[in-house]
Amino acid sequence: MSKIKMALTLVPVGLMALVVGCSGESQVSFSKDVQPILNDNCLKCHVEGGAGFVKNGLNMTSYENLMKGTNFGPVIEPGSSISSTLVRLISGNADPSLKMPHGSGNKPLSEGEINTIKAWIDQGAKNN
Repeated sequence: MSKIKMALTLVPVGLMALVVGCSGESQVSFSKDVQPILNDNCLKCHVEGGAGFVKNGLNMTSYENLMKGTNFGPVIEPGSSISSTLVRLISGNADPSLKMPHGSGNKPLSEGEINTIKAWIDQGAKNN
């Protein structure tokens, strides 16, 4: 990759970090903002005994369980939504067969819901 292409790729990421860091953006709360999204969209499968839990061990019923991740490793990288597997899965940046919520009867998360989860992760994925 040329230096120009690399710079053009990295500029949006740097600008996003600058805007988030300087914008005075309000703190996203796990319990008030993120957990309700998970409850409405993910707990159908990602609870003990659910299909998602059986397949990969991801239990999304609490902060502690979410942060444990799957049998294959964590799905949240605090401070980096770009590096977080959960964000890749809910935003469609993974193989289409892995897009979450999974299944034809489940609607995708809205852009606002995805952005809320991204902001929470970028703010450190705190248990707040």
